[in-house]
Amino acid sequence: MAQSVSDFDFHIGTWQTKVKVLKSPLSGSDVWLEFEGTSIVSKICSGKANMVELDVEGATGKIEGVSLRLYNPQTKKWSLNYANMRNGTLEVPAVGEFKNGTGEFYNEDTFNGKTILVRFIISDITENSIHFEQAFSTDNGKSWELNWIADDIRIK
Repeated sequence: MAQSVSDFDFHIGTWQTKVKVLKSPLSGSDVWLEFEGTSIVSKICSGKANMVELDVEGATGKIEGVSLRLYNPQTKKWSLNYANMRNGTLEVPAVGEFKNGTGEFYNEDTFNGKTILVRFIISDITENSIHFEQAFSTDNGKSWELNWIADDIRIK
């Protein structure tokens, strides 16, 4: 797939979203929290960007967030800029691209005072469903711990 401003067109629309979040990443825990709700994805700036509004809740609370995805025509890569409404700040953007129908995005961040790598994968893309995964690595990408899983089903 050639990299272009249309890479995320498949995601424009309203989605039923199921999210699983690892309760305590990088602690050895295997307790997952589950949330359900919607994602609304809008094309902005003539398609050079899009915005995701995430609104999910579960037995343990609510997650509200905004992701601004920006296309860089020079590098032909996207940056995924996420803001959690709980603290109102932008996270370090993950940068990457789509290859063979899968999007891979990476960034370096800190978690509990440690430098980590973050990997965000978008896969299993169809007209009506998409799978997302986020994982952390503390060993420079040799191993990964999955900590966020989301599945979107298009609302028609």
